[in-house]
Amino acid sequence: MRLPCPICGERDRREFYYKGHALALNRPDPDADDAEWDDYVHLRDNPAGRTRDLWYHSAGCGAWIVVDRDTVTHEVFGATLAEDAEARDAAG
Repeated sequence: MRLPCPICGERDRREFYYKGHALALNRPDPDADDAEWDDYVHLRDNPAGRTRDLWYHSAGCGAWIVVDRDTVTHEVFGATLAEDAEARDAAG
């Protein structure tokens, strides 16, 4: 799979570190019980289909990017810098 880094251009996915789903995770309060922390640390959705994932360009420019892709077909629809995606999502 090749990912389109907004800074470096299209690169092999081995240049990137996968972080997970791009939506913010709801971090528990510091005094939450063990079960709530266990869920937060260990349980993640594993959707089939189109997702927005957070990737770090570790062997390149060091940018965090949000990649719009399909987990079934591995088709990549595009990518934006994470800071731009966050600002766009906040604006609605």
